[in-house]
Amino acid sequence: MASYRRTTRPVPKPGRRVIERFPAGGPRGSWPAEEFAQGLRRDGRVVDVVMDLASDSYLVVEAAS
Repeated sequence: MASYRRTTRPVPKPGRRVIERFPAGGPRGSWPAEEFAQGLRRDGRVVDVVMDLASDSYLVVEAAS
């Protein structure tokens, strides 16, 4: 069975910045990155939660304004 390994680091999307990082190994049923992002959305900020596979963490990212 063949395996795939990325040889170059992925290029980040322009105009986005990381606000906060959360480890992926949280307790079952816990979504700290999503809860943090929801609070920011209530304040009117446009944010997304994405998975960073290289660091095994969830990132809360915001589009640059």
